[in-house]
Amino acid sequence: MGEEVLRKKCKMVTEMTPRTRELIEDMLDTMYEANGVGLAAPQVGVLKRIVVIDTTGEDPHILINPRIVESSGEQTGQEACLSVPGKTGQVTRPNYVKAVAMDVNMKEFELEGTELLARAICHELDHLDGHLYVEKVEGPLQDAVTEEEEE
Repeated sequence: MGEEVLRKKCKMVTEMTPRTRELIEDMLDTMYEANGVGLAAPQVGVLKRIVVIDTTGEDPHILINPRIVESSGEQTGQEACLSVPGKTGQVTRPNYVKAVAMDVNMKEFELEGTELLARAICHELDHLDGHLYVEKVEGPLQDAVTEEEEE
């Protein structure tokens, strides 16, 4: 938090290059190393409309130039962010989201999600427009409790 790149709007990806493929691989590695469920390119200092999400630990979603085309319902829950380490806050998001994006072959596809996946899609797409979850937190930010601290 405080990094200027996190407040800027990202640029569309117009073609898949070897450098962009490497960026995506690096983003996946970074997300998994940090035990995150999502990561957006501006979080690694790159102003491109690329997001990686994996809420199951089995099948990562790579979204290039994503946009939300449909949402419904409501859910309120705790959110955290790799760009705001050690903090968490309560945020209300849609419970269902449909996004349209390009895959690594620049082919359009739809991704639908509920609950955690819907939350992750909304959270990560906010990053692409220069927004952080802390802008939507209801009440104060809280200190995150790590698993080591709980034991």
